Amino acid sequence: KGTTHTGYHWVYYAPKAKMAVFDYQPSRSAAGPKDFLKDFQGALQTDGYQAYNQLQTHHQPNITLLACMAHARRYFEKALEHDPPRAQKAMEWIQQLYAIEREAEDLTNQQRYELRQQRALPVLQQWEEWMKQEQHQVLPKSTMGKAIGYSLNLWPRLVRYTQNGEWDIDNNAVENKI
Repeated sequence: KGTTHTGYHWVYYAPKAKMAVFDYQPSRSAAGPKDFLKDFQGALQTDGYQAYNQLQTHHQPNITLLACMAHARRYFEKALEHDPPRAQKAMEWIQQLYAIEREAEDLTNQQRYELRQQRALPVLQQWEEWMKQEQHQVLPKSTMGKAIGYSLNLWPRLVRYTQNGEWDIDNNAVENKI
């Protein structure tokens, strides 16, 4: 009473059911999602916040972590001001990936999976190779260094959406719910 309290909402969204749950927690520690998701099985798409890393452990082996392409894109968008040539190149690959997703909107899950395998994986492979080369040409703490570092650090989770036609490229649906 009489003081300000800081709390956090951890937001979970089930796309098929179109349901969002806002779980209040007093901190941003991993304990909140770890407890909330203790019986969860399935795919969980998140940003790069480290608390989520603890969810894919031997204690919760049935959680598949996916990263969000929109979050990766934001880092490159920030880098446009400081390193336009590199940032624009990365943004072009991301735009190609989203163009493929727009084509896949009305496809079955199997067709979406096949389209991603044929069209998205080659784009992702080119982009990854480029980032691995460019990371040594930029300062790690520069906006471009942060963009490349964020994406490469999450790369297995960032490209995982291509392994299942039900999964989304990003978690914009939950962001929109917020």
